[in-house]
Amino acid sequence: MNRPYNDLNTYLRGIFGCRVQKISVDAGLSCPNRDGTLSTGGCIYCNERGSGTGAHAQGLSIRDQILRGKAALSRRYKAKKFIAYFQSFSNTYAPLERLRRLYEEALSVEDVVGLSIGTRPDCVDEPVLSLLQGYARDHLIWIEYGLQSAHDTTLAQINRGHDFQCFRAAVRATQGRGISICAHVILGLPNETKAHMLETAKAIAQMGIHGVKIHLLYVIRGTPLETLYRQGDYKCLGQEEYADIVCDFLELLPKDMIIQRLTGDPHREELVAPEWSLRKGETLNLIKEELRQRHSWQGKFSEMRP
Repeated sequence: MNRPYNDLNTYLRGIFGCRVQKISVDAGLSCPNRDGTLSTGGCIYCNERGSGTGAHAQGLSIRDQILRGKAALSRRYKAKKFIAYFQSFSNTYAPLERLRRLYEEALSVEDVVGLSIGTRPDCVDEPVLSLLQGYARDHLIWIEYGLQSAHDTTLAQINRGHDFQCFRAAVRATQGRGISICAHVILGLPNETKAHMLETAKAIAQMGIHGVKIHLLYVIRGTPLETLYRQGDYKCLGQEEYADIVCDFLELLPKDMIIQRLTGDPHREELVAPEWSLRKGETLNLIKEELRQRHSWQGKFSEMRP
């Protein structure tokens, strides 16, 4: 591989022959970890906005959101094709017919070539997966499962509401349907050492997953994590420390796994810490420079395992 890691933009250009951009859409859905099914507090790092844009609350339809996104991304990136990214909360957590209407509204917009569905591993069942399998015959369909860590102790501490076995079961149920699977993981979770984080890398490397999103744990206002941070019970990773761990993580992943993200995008007005997480380009450059200095690449040590 000439590139140090298998990035999403290159992968999409290889399929469609042009620049393809994701458009985040807010479907106004909820989460069992917030509506009382599992909990009302959510994960300790998540606020009531749930990584969303707020577009649904503003009365914007899925189509309207996509058309706005198309106009902006066409100007900024010269994008020609688009993937509708259902991002906010759990986007398989609704009655099947409602999901069908939402997904088909997105796919009906011109130049939308696929869907990316962000959800939890405990929010999929056979009817939902069969629905997505049908779309996958003619479109690029990704399902993005929030894992965060392969360690059940950590998942309990962050109030995730499911264990690692739940994630394994969701991956197995999804495989063989033509649906691409992406795992979300978070580096810097409370009480996790670098060894814990790399065990998560080794676990997902062996599961036949197609992609990964690596996030930094940052502190958002109005979350239980903010309380821990202000009490001195949680310390954020440093920027160079984070870059170093990301490189270790990449070295353990299969070289053909698609790296969809290497760090997060906090909203400036919500961020408590660390301040450096706002400097995304700088962090990405640190990761690339560290790989260069190591003479390393994604999959370097994955290739060495039998």
